[in-house]
Amino acid sequence: MTVLVHTRAELAAARAAASGRVAVVMTMGALHEGHRQLMREARKRGDFVLVTVFVNPLQFGPNEDFDKYPRTLAADVEACTAEGVDLVFAPDRDEMYPGGTPSVTLEAGALGTILEGASRPGHFSGMLTVVAKLLRLTRADVALFGEKDFQQLALITRMNIDLELGAEIVGVPTVREPDGLAMSSRNRYLSAEQRTAALTLSHALREGALQDDPTRVLEAAQKILDDEPGVQVDYLALTDPLLGPAPATGPARLLVAAKVGTTRLIDNVPLHLGEVA
Repeated sequence: MTVLVHTRAELAAARAAASGRVAVVMTMGALHEGHRQLMREARKRGDFVLVTVFVNPLQFGPNEDFDKYPRTLAADVEACTAEGVDLVFAPDRDEMYPGGTPSVTLEAGALGTILEGASRPGHFSGMLTVVAKLLRLTRADVALFGEKDFQQLALITRMNIDLELGAEIVGVPTVREPDGLAMSSRNRYLSAEQRTAALTLSHALREGALQDDPTRVLEAAQKILDDEPGVQVDYLALTDPLLGPAPATGPARLLVAAKVGTTRLIDNVPLHLGEVA
């Protein structure tokens, strides 16, 4: 039976009673199949599975969707129960930030200024701050994050190494709808027409990944995006697996961010340059 707790004291008591390897999945709620896949992977890697549900205000900009971000805790706990999660920690804002908005936060560095960081100033500082706090509060041995938020995963991995936080950070491949759309809690904002337009993102990434030359990768993906007027592209980028400059050959990552209506979506795929997929 999944136990739901809301306070640090309750979390500490439940954590103290846990035995074996503790695996954590950190979420902002509105759980979908992608989150459930993270829970399944957590079960493979941990004896005690803990899910956090917290809509973190620090990672939302002033014109972003913090107030309308879906809060579905009852349904989230049901999903966790179905996946055999042992504990759900769902603090409120005052419990997570008892002194109010923190005056000291983590700096994301140069990696936090590109791609999502360029479009959403301060986002990664807020994200890293809450992840670091949750790693300390949960004392997890392993933490699992989805590859859909690839830059987030890269920054958490770097933070864990640089600050010697001691957890194992595991990336889990993106879970997609049958038609290819990357699963996201924000997909529920899309109308039927917008959802059709949103498929352009995954279509563009697939077409780009079929190419073996960096220039052709970007050209193929950009053409698909340009043909869909319902998609406003923020960026399309080809990088190495650590989000550095794209190599001429070898492993790479193709990333895209765009608005469909008022909903901002991101997606990415791995590819191998120099070899046709």
